[in-house]
Parts: sequence; C-alpha cells; structure tokens
Amino acid sequence: MSRVALVCAASKGLGRASAEALARDGFKVAICARGREALGEAERTIAATGAEVLAIPADLSNAADVDRMFQQTVERFGGLDVLVTNSGGPPSGPFMAFDERAWIQAIDSLLLSVVRLCRGAIPLMQARGAGRIIHITSISVKQPIAGLVLSNALRSAVTSLAKTLSVELAGDRILVNCVAPGYTRTDRVAELSQATAAREGITAAQADDRIVSQIPLGRMGTPEEFAAVVAFLASPAASFLTGVTIPVDGGWTRGLV
Repeated sequence: MSRVALVCAASKGLGRASAEALARDGFKVAICARGREALGEAERTIAATGAEVLAIPADLSNAADVDRMFQQTVERFGGLDVLVTNSGGPPSGPFMAFDERAWIQAIDSLLLSVVRLCRGAIPLMQARGAGRIIHITSISVKQPIAGLVLSNALRSAVTSLAKTLSVELAGDRILVNCVAPGYTRTDRVAELSQATAAREGITAAQADDRIVSQIPLGRMGTPEEFAAVVAFLASPAASFLTGVTIPVDGGWTRGLV
C-alpha cells in the first residue's frame, strides 16, 4: 500500500521543504496553501522529481475547505497516513498591542486550524490501522520569545493538544509529535527581523546578527535541515516516538526539557 502524506502551508518555507522531503522518501504527497501561484510552483517542483503530488488551494480557517481537502486527498490517493500541520506565524508585538479581535484571529489560525485538521485526519488514519500526526510549532513552546506573545501562547496550546492526543490515539497506532523550528532562513524569520529593525531603529542585518549570536552553532538553520526531522518522524525509524516535541534550533533553547 502506498504511503500518503498531507502537508499544510506547503507552498514555501518549512511546509514546502517538508513536502519535498516526504516525496523523496516515497510518499504520495498532497499539499495545500492559500496562494495558488506559489502552490502551483511547489507542485511542479515536486512533480519534477517523479513523485506523485496533488495541490489543493485551501484556507485552513474555512471548515468547508478543510473537508474538501481531505476528500480530494482520499479520492486521489486512497487514504491518509501522515498529516503535517502548519500555519503562518501571527503578527509580532507585545501583549498590549493586540485587542480581542487579534487574539480571536490568532486562535483560529494557529489552534482551531489544527483542531479541524486532526478531526479530519484521525478517522482516515484509524481506517488505515495506523498514522502519524506531526505538528510544526515553534521553539517558543520551550522558551517564550519576546515580542511573540500570540505565538508563545497558541503554539503551546497546540503542543498540549498533541500530548493529549498522543495518549488518546496510542491504541490506534497513531503517533502524534511536534517539531519546533528555531531561527531558520525563511520568509517568516526575515519578516520578524524587519519588524525588529523597524521598532528599534536598526537594520534587518543587525537584527539577524543578534539572533545568530544566541545560537550555539553560530548560524540559522535551513528549511531542508528542519524537513529532515519531519521525514524522520514520518518514517519507520520513529515507530516508538509519540507525544514529544523536537526542537530544531542549533542549540538556541537552554532548557533541559
């Protein structure tokens, strides 16, 4: 039976790198994102490797889009074995910068989207007799990041949900884990550096240098390095791992757990 993965927000960055890594490992890959042009380009790149890929334009804040995404994945590939949840980062800023509407939008984008995805994926994995759910979160769940209060709060909620589901679904042989990216060369990190530069009157390069100075390995990571960990969690080699969060951060987090 062919292995099938669905990777969300896969038109660029960590999601795209994860989809490409799974395709290299022999998965049939469904990818989704809101931006049709970037999604189509990602589909063509993955298909050029010989992998089977299905691109589905979808907004994860829309329950109907999520339902349609699962339906099209099953119609094309016959089932689902791996779900990689992912979402764009919320705005940066301190707590008092955000009103209730901003919090509601962030809850929908970061937490409720994951709830919708899990509700759609779990029955499909139960039908297959096993599965893997892999959440892309953030190192902020290990060590909160100044100026990222929305991400700090809500990605931690996703981590708690993952831990809960890892216990509930263990009997179904569905493994639930998180991968927490550190500072990685993506558009999101570039945006955060630009926001810091604007607030503090420095250059984006200086903001980047400050970040790198805090990483023991002395550099930011690459999307490909992050994606290798996602691919590992989706592989047979990770068959006894569930309920864990793996930081991919070059040593940035200082905590023991």
